[in-house]
Amino acid sequence: MRRFDHLADVEAFITVMDKGSLTAGAVALATTPSVLSRAITRLETKLGTQLVRRTTRRISLTEAGRAYLEQVRVAFDTIDQAERAIQGEGVVAGRVRLSASTTYGHYQLPEKLTRFALKHPSVTVELSIANRNVDLVAEGYDLAIRLGQLPDSGMIGRKLGDAPLKLVASPSYIARRGMPRSLDDLAAHTCLPFIMPSTGRPAPWLLRADGTDVDWVPHGPIHVEDDVLGTVSLAEAGLGICQTYDFVVRDRLSRGSLVELLPEFSGRSRPFSLIYPPHRHLSAATRALIDCLLE
Repeated sequence: MRRFDHLADVEAFITVMDKGSLTAGAVALATTPSVLSRAITRLETKLGTQLVRRTTRRISLTEAGRAYLEQVRVAFDTIDQAERAIQGEGVVAGRVRLSASTTYGHYQLPEKLTRFALKHPSVTVELSIANRNVDLVAEGYDLAIRLGQLPDSGMIGRKLGDAPLKLVASPSYIARRGMPRSLDDLAAHTCLPFIMPSTGRPAPWLLRADGTDVDWVPHGPIHVEDDVLGTVSLAEAGLGICQTYDFVVRDRLSRGSLVELLPEFSGRSRPFSLIYPPHRHLSAATRALIDCLLE
């Protein structure tokens, strides 16, 4: 009796979960949703446990399915790398799924991915740029770039660097409202707060006064949600003051479309980190991308 005659069903299961639905998985494998649904049912019967929960609108993993998906994805990556090592004499190839925030994804990642693509043209990077924390295992991501201090989530975290913060506004706004000289002055200005999705409250601006860290809560008539880069666009249009990362506004400051405010209150930063599940084996493509991002 063949031990692994069910590998086609395993591949169907991996593809459906990676793509997010039976329909998308069917497109990727050039088949139909009903064929993939039957394949997953056969796999569940063989394993004697439920792997997915099905509703009319979505398909999600059970706890057993989550653990199984993590292990079989590693196994398939190992097979893929073994075949490519023989066929391509060790050329790094395959697919890596990466999630990044809009700030890092638009301003820091392009240069790194350009370098990576030139070095590893046989690797496909599936990149999601969005302001949400993906579930790496459940959603099939290999890597994610996260902002802030990492919680104890069981993930491996590698620090990419600290991003200094700046207060900025447009010259037209300063001409209209004047230059703030103190935190008391700042309170009288129009600020552009970003509403944290986790709390529903404005994210505090991280300032430093006389060597002491100050978390200052901005207020203003326009609240930005979902995409923090919206505060920068509004500030550049002259609607108020925002705090953002130096790497986001560096070019705007050099060409004069934004100016820095209260530099004596700067000095604080926030860290960006690369995280990934603690797999016993990472694919060669994933390891190569990790190395490139950490350079």
